[in-house]
Amino acid sequence: MAVSSLSIRFCVSPTISHKTDIPCPNPSLRACCSLSSGTNLDSSENGNGSNWKRRQALVGVGTLLATSVPATLLLAEEVPKSYSAFVDREDGYSYYYPSDWREFDFRAHDSAFKDRYLQLQNVRVRFIPTEKTDIREVGPMDEVVYDLVKHKFAAPNQVATIYDMKERVEDGKSYYTFEYGLRTPIYATTSFATVAVGNNRYYTLIVGANERRWRKVKKQLQVVADSLKILQI
Repeated sequence: MAVSSLSIRFCVSPTISHKTDIPCPNPSLRACCSLSSGTNLDSSENGNGSNWKRRQALVGVGTLLATSVPATLLLAEEVPKSYSAFVDREDGYSYYYPSDWREFDFRAHDSAFKDRYLQLQNVRVRFIPTEKTDIREVGPMDEVVYDLVKHKFAAPNQVATIYDMKERVEDGKSYYTFEYGLRTPIYATTSFATVAVGNNRYYTLIVGANERRWRKVKKQLQVVADSLKILQI
C-alpha cells in the first residue's frame, strides 16, 4: 500500500503514482489534489503519529497542466463535499472517505482510513484473487451476503444481524451493498459493506461505526459504501 504523500496545488509532479488521494476541491480551486507515492509506511493500528514514518512535500503554486492528470481532475470534480477520493490505479479500485479521516494500517487490507478520535469508525478495503468476472457469478445477492456476514465477518462470539441489502450496476459492473450489525456482550458495531468482482479480484469495502453512533453517521457512511468503483487495470 502506498503510504507517503505528495501534496499538489495547481502544480503537477513529473511522476505520478498509481495510488491517488484527492481531497474535495474548493469551488475556486477545483484542481487541488494529493498523490500518494510508493514509500513504505510503518504504523500500528492505533494510528498514533509517533508510529508513522511519513514524508510530506509541498509543491509550490504554479500553472496547472491539465493534460498531465486528466483522469484525476475528472474524479476530483465528482467528489462530494466533505469527502476525499482514494484512487488505486495499480490495484484497480477507488472510493470516497470523509476528508477529516486519517490513513492507517489495517491488517490484511490494502487501504484504510479512520476517524481521528473514534477507532471503530473507519473504512477499509481488501481483495483476494478470483477467476470470476462479476459478483453475480459468486451467487445471488441474498446468498452471498448471508455467507459473508454469518461465516466470514462474524467472529464465533459475535451475533450477526443483516438489516438491508441492495444491488447497483455501474459501467456494466455489479456491486452488492448491505448493512449489518455485529454484537458481543461488551460492544456492538454496525457497518455497510460493498463487494464486487473485477480484474480477477474479489473486492470488499467495509465502513462502520459503534452501534451507539450509527444513527448519527449512517448517511455519511452510506456515501462511502456506495462509492466503491472497480477500475480497469
